[in-house]
Formats: sequence, C-alpha cells, structure tokens
Amino acid sequence: MTDAQWAAVRPLLPVPGWLLGRGGQPEAYCHRTMVDAVHYLVDNGTKWRALPVDFPPWGRVYAFFRRWRDHGLLPEFHDRLRGRVREKAGRDPEPSAGVIDSQSVKADAVVGSGSRGFDGGKLINGRKRHAVVDTLGLLLSVMVTPADTGDRAAAQTLLARVAQAHHRLELVWADGGYTGELITHCLTALALVLTIIKRSDDTRGFVVLPKRWIVERFFAHLMRTRRLVRDFERTTSSAEAMVHWSMTLLMTRRLARPRPARA
Repeated sequence: MTDAQWAAVRPLLPVPGWLLGRGGQPEAYCHRTMVDAVHYLVDNGTKWRALPVDFPPWGRVYAFFRRWRDHGLLPEFHDRLRGRVREKAGRDPEPSAGVIDSQSVKADAVVGSGSRGFDGGKLINGRKRHAVVDTLGLLLSVMVTPADTGDRAAAQTLLARVAQAHHRLELVWADGGYTGELITHCLTALALVLTIIKRSDDTRGFVVLPKRWIVERFFAHLMRTRRLVRDFERTTSSAEAMVHWSMTLLMTRRLARPRPARA
C-alpha cells in the first residue's frame, strides 16, 4: 500500500473498541500492515501460511481477517470506501439504481458438500456468487451459495438485504434469468422496479447489452484477483469476505488516483 493509498483509506477505517473506551487491548500491529497483508493474499492468491515474512505472522493476519469478518467491520470499511468513491465521481453516496447477476466458479477440494453444488447450465461444480452492484460497478451486496441455487431464489434474499441497507435504491436491472414472480415480489414487497434486459433473438455473436455490462465488468475484476479465480474458502462467509476485500483493494486504488486536471 502506497502512502497515497494509506492517506485515502486511513480516515475510513473502523475505530478499535479500546479507543472508544469499550475495553480490550491495543492491537499489536498497525492497521496499515494488516490491511496490506490481506490485500496481498487476495490479490496474489497465496495461502495464509505462505504470506511473506515482510508481513506479521500469518496467524495474526488471519485473526485480523476473521475478526473483521465476524464483527461486521469489513462491510463497514467497504461501504465507507464505496461512498467516498461515489462522491469523488460526482455521485450521491447512496445509489438509486443497481444491476444484479450471478457467477458460478469451481470450488476447491476444501469446500464441503454442504456448500457446493453443480450448475447444469455452466457445467461447474462449485459455488455461485450472487451480487448487486451500482451503476459504477461497485459492490452493494454479495451472497455466496452452492452453484445449483437458482438465481431467482437467491435474488429474493439478496434484494431484500440490499433494499433494507440502501433506501434510495429504486431500480435494478437484470437478465432473463430473473423473470417471473420475482418482478412482482420486488415491486410489492421491496418497492423496487426490476427491469429485465433481454438479448435479441436476432443477435448473433457477442453484443454488449445496456447496463448488464456493468455487472459483467465487476465479475471480470473478481477473476483478475487470483484468490477468487476458484473458491478456496471453507465457509461461505469467508468467500463473501474475500469479495469485499477484493473490492476494497480496487476502491483504494481509485481513491489514491489523482484527479484529472480540468481544461
């Protein structure tokens, strides 16, 4: 992590409990070192035990990762970064529109049978990432399920979670896999307009579809993060945390990027 990146993210880090008088002891390692270590692991796809000696012991880094995952500190940090990136782009911190889609990935042998399945459409044995992103391609929420979970079934839970967290959200674009009763459910139960963008039957070859390319670009970013090329996590909560960490790395780089000079 460069000095510019650290300066951008330091004010957005969750405040430790001991600084707020809630008890506990000061942490032994700087947050900059810990965040940098997790980013290195996610970006390079290494094992926990194979972290370079430049970072703290892997057990301490994993304890930091687990604490942020289990106590909601990671989503808090991620959402603050997203709001700052949106403000830098001239947008409201809270989105009013989003895009939903899913991605099936192969699972490693450590993934148990209880959280993996077979996606007959993609012919993939593993897990499926269901995600909602804003119009900038920034993550709003993610849910990891076995790969045989239907998109519409998962979307009911995921969209309910997104609607509760983002009250300005009014419109969500989706592909043809989200048709049916889900549209009515979103309108009546969640006050969301679910708009289906279908591919024309006359179209041949690859065509960029409006709005849907945004979420496809999001999944493309995940596949550039080596830890996410396959699902190596024993639990779905860790798999979701890895997606959040990948996006915090992306947003950290965006915040540290100098703004272009105006003509």
